[in-house]
Amino acid sequence: MKAWELEKCIDEFGTDIYRFCMKLCMDKANAEDLYQQTFLKALESGMELDWEHNPKALFFSFAFNLWKSEQRKNARRSSLVPCVNLDETNENQLSSQENIEENIFRQELIAETQKIIGNLPEKIRIPLTLYYLFEQPVDEIAKEINKPPGTIKSRLFKGRNLIKKRLEDLGYGKQ
Repeated sequence: MKAWELEKCIDEFGTDIYRFCMKLCMDKANAEDLYQQTFLKALESGMELDWEHNPKALFFSFAFNLWKSEQRKNARRSSLVPCVNLDETNENQLSSQENIEENIFRQELIAETQKIIGNLPEKIRIPLTLYYLFEQPVDEIAKEINKPPGTIKSRLFKGRNLIKKRLEDLGYGKQ
C-alpha cells in the first residue's frame, strides 16, 4: 500500500476506524494506539487496495486482529501477574436539554447499556458493535471475523436478548 492510498483511507473512513477501536478497547489511550497500529500495519503489509470491494473492511479486520492479539498477550501476562486499571473516567456526556429529568434518565440508560455491552463476551460484543455502530452488513462482518453469516445473526440475536434482559433486570422498560 502506498502512502497516498493510506492518506486517502484515513480521510475517508479514519473516523469510523477510530470509533471501532474505541469500542474494542473501551479506553482512549489504548484505542489511539490500536488506531495507529492499524494504519501502520496496512502501510507495512504492502497489500494492494481494491477500491471496488470495500477497503474499509480491510482496516476493520486489521484493527480486530491486532486487538485480539493484544488481548491474548494481556491474558498471558495477567496469568503471571494480575494488573488493575485505576483510571475509570466516564467520557460520554450528553448535551443538556430542557427536560433535566429525562436527560439524566437517558444518561443512566446509556451508561448501563455501555456497561452491559462492555461485559458481554467478545464473540457477541464485536458483531453488535460492527452491525449497530458501523452499520456493516452481516456478510461483511462474517468475512472480517471468519464466521458464517448464520453465526453472526445468531450472535446478534443473543446479544440483543442479553442486553434487553439485563436492562429489564435493572428496572428499565417497566412502566
